Amino acid sequence: MKRIVPTLLVLSLAALPVPAQEADPAPDTDGELSEGLDLLSEGTRLLLRGLMDEMEPALRELEGMVKDLNAYHPPEMLPNGDIIIRRKTPLEPEVGDGGEIEL
Repeated sequence: MKRIVPTLLVLSLAALPVPAQEADPAPDTDGELSEGLDLLSEGTRLLLRGLMDEMEPALRELEGMVKDLNAYHPPEMLPNGDIIIRRKTPLEPEVGDGGEIEL
């Protein structure tokens, strides 16, 4: 039992990744790195602009739904655990053919 703990400790330390040494960047690649970062920044900006253009109709629809939330009271939890959300102005029940109310 005394040999198992040190063995497990050594094996767990051996499984850790070894940090690599960083090589110094070549002095002439500094301009290329700056240009690459600029291109990456521009590509990211174009990607996000395209996503916003595609999502704009859905966001407008969501904005309209949020305005509809003003027609409701805050949610209430009943003693039995049910959660109800009441309208501020109740809707009139729809009466079908023959005077029946569809539930």
